[in-house]
Amino acid sequence: MPGWNEVGFDDSGWKNAQRAQAPTGTPRICEAEPIVVAREISPVSVTMQEDGALYDFGVNTAGVCRLKIQGKAGQVLSLYHGEVLVDGRLNRRNISFSDNDYVQKDIYICKGNGEEIYVPTFTYHGFRYVFVKGMTAQQATSDALTYLEMYSDLKELGGFSCSDSIVNKLQEITRRSDLANFYYFPTDCPQREKNGWTADAALSAEHMLLNLSAEVSFREWMRNICKAQADNGALPGIIPTGGWGFGWGNGPAWDCVLVYLPYFTYLYRGDRKILEENAHAILRYLDYLTTQIRPDGLIAIGLGDWCPVGRSFDKYKAPLELTDTVVSMDICEKAAAIFDWLGRTEQKKFAQGIYARLRTAARERLIDFSTMTAHGNCQTSQVMAIFYNVFEPAEKQAAFARLLDLIYERDNRMDVGVLGGRVLFHVLSSFGFSDLAYEMITMPGYPSYANWIERGATSLWEDFQPEGGSIASLNHHFWGDISHWFIRWLGGIHYNTHLLGNEVDIAPAFVEKLNHAEAYYIAPEGRIEAKWKRQGDGVILSTVVPEGMNGYIRLPDGYEFEDGIKTIPVVSGEFNVKRTESVLA
Repeated sequence: MPGWNEVGFDDSGWKNAQRAQAPTGTPRICEAEPIVVAREISPVSVTMQEDGALYDFGVNTAGVCRLKIQGKAGQVLSLYHGEVLVDGRLNRRNISFSDNDYVQKDIYICKGNGEEIYVPTFTYHGFRYVFVKGMTAQQATSDALTYLEMYSDLKELGGFSCSDSIVNKLQEITRRSDLANFYYFPTDCPQREKNGWTADAALSAEHMLLNLSAEVSFREWMRNICKAQADNGALPGIIPTGGWGFGWGNGPAWDCVLVYLPYFTYLYRGDRKILEENAHAILRYLDYLTTQIRPDGLIAIGLGDWCPVGRSFDKYKAPLELTDTVVSMDICEKAAAIFDWLGRTEQKKFAQGIYARLRTAARERLIDFSTMTAHGNCQTSQVMAIFYNVFEPAEKQAAFARLLDLIYERDNRMDVGVLGGRVLFHVLSSFGFSDLAYEMITMPGYPSYANWIERGATSLWEDFQPEGGSIASLNHHFWGDISHWFIRWLGGIHYNTHLLGNEVDIAPAFVEKLNHAEAYYIAPEGRIEAKWKRQGDGVILSTVVPEGMNGYIRLPDGYEFEDGIKTIPVVSGEFNVKRTESVLA
């Protein structure tokens, strides 16, 4: 509109501005890390099509594009961003926006006065491919479009690598999905919703804290979570929200974010303030939880084992009363620990009382003790009942044997949703079956994490579906706890597992198919490293531990130090480890 900002412009046809409701909430300075352009990515290919140019940047991440163009005045360039090609054309059906023309789209109208540079503002997209409609072959150069990868300015605190390129790739794409979905707080996906789904963050909290400096952003987001809490203590499934998410999309496996973020942030970063600021909201939620307990002592009010392998999102095998009750137990147990750390005795007793009530009902109604099988007779039910201590310690070996049967029945394939997937590999390793966990993650073919890599994944996907099946988002972080498993079990860094602080155990699993592995974590006490490599029939184990830390170096069955000892106090050094017997996979 030429001249709109000049004296004498005729604005008599303009309407007066309409009054709108003022923003609600409490104004405050955001303490979360800012969004930054972390990297500039050039396209790996540019392909001309009949109505424009298709750019492939080689990786699926998040940000915007910088457009550099010399065009004619009035030339319209429409930039469509997406993750998938179908028959060589950009297709956005996987993110539910195939039938509109406005989502993940930027438009630039050329001035026509030489080289023009345009970077979109107040938006970001999740994508690997960009189709530029209206671009000519002469304009479609490799430097005409540059991917500006953006995310919160989080620093790297941990990492893992090993002799298996598939595992290294999985660690890489987990990191990519974590960052592509971190814009002030963890979102579910960068292209479809960009929502702060609570379960996604709860599932990823521990592995994010092992890899990235997320604690400040977590603490800031927790303030939003507390503000979103309803008067009765309930939480919505997405935060922030305009009110949606209380009637559907929440429940204990989602609401647990209220406890998990403070709990794990304190565990890994020692931030006591995040406990103090959220203790009252946690107590309010526990009170709400007591109102949701059924007459039979169980809870079944929310979403369950979401995104089960090979099924639609909500067609999970594990019964909702099992997953909701067991997660509610864990909420109460972690809440009791938080109250204990804060010295709030009465609140701790309240949380412990709810825990005991739920566990008693779970044992009475959800376990077949004649076969040590959890209700649902599936991998998720069984592994959650083991991990969250529905079974007594003396019962766990038999319960684990039943879990193995369920895995063997599937030819060692995973058959879980996100709740079961979060704990499955940890349980296998805790019983000495790290080789089986490794196989389930890395075996070729469907379903496995390695199958994603075989099919070209450069980020974590939302679900496990067969080739040709319906896959939604190709950039979700909530399956990313494998990074935690890599660092803890393959690398061997077990940080603060006894909740005592200033403690680390170095206890790697020398998986047979690996020749070496290494992990590190920059704890508040300092940098911790664990490396091992095979040498002949033995292993060379190297450790770096901050001076004054407590803990032990523990060797797995079948290995011992040269003096015949299997456990020594943790210390920095290099150790010769010998094999004492055949190690079963």
